[in-house]
Amino acid sequence: MTLTMGIPALLFPAISLTMLAYNARYLAIAALIRQLHKEYLDSRSKNTGLQIKNLRKRLWLIRNMQAIAIISFLTSVITMFLLYVEKNSLANLIFGISLFALMISLFLSFIEVQISTKALSIRLDRIEENN
Repeated sequence: MTLTMGIPALLFPAISLTMLAYNARYLAIAALIRQLHKEYLDSRSKNTGLQIKNLRKRLWLIRNMQAIAIISFLTSVITMFLLYVEKNSLANLIFGISLFALMISLFLSFIEVQISTKALSIRLDRIEENN
């Protein structure tokens, strides 16, 4: 397969939208952490402490998702530069790294979604127990 400038350029909108989604998740978790911190200071609830630990894990995942997505974006730009200076074999290698980084970022996103879904399920179970 011949790598052209258009192929890595196709990743730009995908990576940009992915990073926007990651940033939205980060902002939502940051707001939730602030809320839970206040709740924890008021009640010192063990449940709130466990939720904060869960959010710490999710925050770690999101930070790494964002960092790896940035690496993917950067390697796509490097690929385009290498194509521009006609270093095709190196461009192919760097583009492969870009795709691999994007896959890792998406895999971390999948794990984070699983954790957040489990946390919401536990919260719903507690609500149902109280009714």
